[in-house]
Amino acid sequence: MRQYSADLTPPWKKPQPVPEVAAEPGLVVEEPGSGFCGAVIRCEAGTVTLEDRFGKHRVFPLEPRGFLLEGRVVTLVRPAAGPVRPTRTASGSVAVPGARARVARAGRIYVEGRHDAELVEKVWGDDLRVEGVVVEYLEGVDDLPSIVADFAPGPDARLGVLVDHLVPGSKEWRIAESVTSEHALVVGHPYIDVWEAVKPASVGIGAWPRVPRGQDWKTGVCRALGWPENTGAAWRHILGRVRSYRDLEPALLGRVEELIDFVTESGGV
Repeated sequence: MRQYSADLTPPWKKPQPVPEVAAEPGLVVEEPGSGFCGAVIRCEAGTVTLEDRFGKHRVFPLEPRGFLLEGRVVTLVRPAAGPVRPTRTASGSVAVPGARARVARAGRIYVEGRHDAELVEKVWGDDLRVEGVVVEYLEGVDDLPSIVADFAPGPDARLGVLVDHLVPGSKEWRIAESVTSEHALVVGHPYIDVWEAVKPASVGIGAWPRVPRGQDWKTGVCRALGWPENTGAAWRHILGRVRSYRDLEPALLGRVEELIDFVTESGGV
C-alpha cells in the first residue's frame, strides 16, 4: 500500500530555504525594509555596512532573510575567518606574500590629479610598493616643463608622467611634446578625465555620457546620469566599483605599465 506524507501542504505554500551568502566586500545587496541598495564595505559581529552609489553609508543588522541579492531573499553572514591569500594583485601581477615595501626610489611617477592617483594606487599599489615607486599628483599639467626641470630627472632618478586627454593637437599634446629629457617619459590616455578609463559596465551604466563643450565634464556626467551633482561622492562610487585591472580600459592599463617599467629599468634604481 502506498504511503503518503502526513504533511499535505502544497509545495508552493511551503517555506522555501533561504541561502546564506558571505558578506564579502563589494557584494551589492538591497535591504528591502528601507530600499537601500549598496555594496558591502565592512562586516562586523552582527552588522554589515553598505555604501550606495552616491557614497552614503548605512549600517544594518545581520538578520535572517534580511537582504535581497539580485532580487532573491538571502541571509548575509560574516565571511569565513582567514581569507584565502590572493595569488594575484589587482593589476594581475603575481602576488609576493609577506613582501615588504621597498625603500622608495629617487624616480617618481606623476599623474594629473588626486583621482588619477587614487585609481593607480588601488590597482597597482601592491606592485608599486614592491618596486619602491612613489606616485604623486600635480593638479594639472600646464606647468609640466618647469616641473620636470625642477625634478631634474637622470639615469638614477627617472620620471614618468601620466597625462589625461593626450590626443594629437590637444593642449596636453603640445605640453607633452615640450618635455625632451631622455630620462623623462610622458604618456597618456585619450579620455577627458580618468573617470572614463573605468569601464562603463563596471560602474553599472551603458556608456559614459557626452558632455557639451564649455560645461564642467564631471558635473555634466553627474547631471546626465541623474546622480547628485557631488563629484566627490560620484568618484567614491566609481572607485568603489573598481576591483582589478579588468575594470579598466586597455588604453589606461598599457600606459601605467609602461611608466612603471620605465621608472624601474636598470639604471633607474
